[in-house]
Amino acid sequence: MKFLKIFIILILVSAAGFAILKSGRFQDQKEAEIDETELFASAERRDIESTLLLTGEVVPAFQVEIKPEVGGKVKKLHVVTGQAISKGEDLATIDDTDLLTDKASAQTEIEGAQLSVDKNRGNYERAKALYEEKLISKEVFANLAADLAIAENSLEKSHSRMRTVEDRLRKTRITAPADGTVLDVMVNEGQVVVAAASVNSGTVLMSFADLSRLLINSHVNQVDAASLKHGQEIAVNVSAGGEQPLKACIEFIAPVATVKNNIKGFEVQALIQHNDGRLKPGMSVSMDVPVAKADAAISVPVAAIFRDKKQAVVYVRKGGQTEKRNVEIGVSDLGFAEIRSGIEEGEEILLFEPSEQHGKS
Repeated sequence: MKFLKIFIILILVSAAGFAILKSGRFQDQKEAEIDETELFASAERRDIESTLLLTGEVVPAFQVEIKPEVGGKVKKLHVVTGQAISKGEDLATIDDTDLLTDKASAQTEIEGAQLSVDKNRGNYERAKALYEEKLISKEVFANLAADLAIAENSLEKSHSRMRTVEDRLRKTRITAPADGTVLDVMVNEGQVVVAAASVNSGTVLMSFADLSRLLINSHVNQVDAASLKHGQEIAVNVSAGGEQPLKACIEFIAPVATVKNNIKGFEVQALIQHNDGRLKPGMSVSMDVPVAKADAAISVPVAAIFRDKKQAVVYVRKGGQTEKRNVEIGVSDLGFAEIRSGIEEGEEILLFEPSEQHGKS
């Protein structure tokens, strides 16, 4: 019984080995058939356009942060996020109670200063008449003239304070700097805000932008930037769903290189010419920038081009023989490359690099 089991096991192992060997031979035969029937292409004429693929972020051409020029409590917000507004419309109002008190005080100062001026002017006029008749001394007349000048100076200071208060009162009404859209409101009614004394200070009330003009910001490495020029048209791919790309043109190329993500390159801005609503600020998009084109050029698949040291070569199948030829490459895209010299239209080109022993068949 023991020998019978061993015999059965040997038969099973032999059958498995035969199946594996047969499978391997079938696979080799199949690969050989593929090599013979599928791994070559014909040199054909076609139009080839070389494009540079860039990525960028959509931003408004005009965008600002709205900050108050006077501090205080937010009395009223007149807009909400996403609201479209026109230039000069109210955005927010700062409580003006304290400023109205200052205005009333300034008005009182003006009235008091005006009374002082009137009084000193009367004294001066009477003293002038007496001085001309030599009835008072020059010193007395000079003192009265000085009193009038001081009173007039105080009146001017009071008027200046009133102008300052009125200017601050006007600034409690915050208006839109241009036609556009409110992107975000950062404060609530009743919140106390700080006036902007400089660019980097003050409370941001809201962000505001003109969405009728959108730009695409991109950072292009220094090698590819040499292929770009001002006014060049590009195609903006909004989505991967096969939708028609939008058109844009390069509006700005930075004159000085900068480093971003450890890559030295140039800032490039493209203006979107006609936005149909698909693009919004903050979106990431890809762009196809045409850099070269060849019409009706003899071409082969990029996969058929190999390198022999620094020379581009292809393998031509002709009369059952495989011949390696040096070629000059022209314009290329992701699939095909223009062959300026080295092969002729209609010749069959291998899509794989043959081994040394199979250089000829």
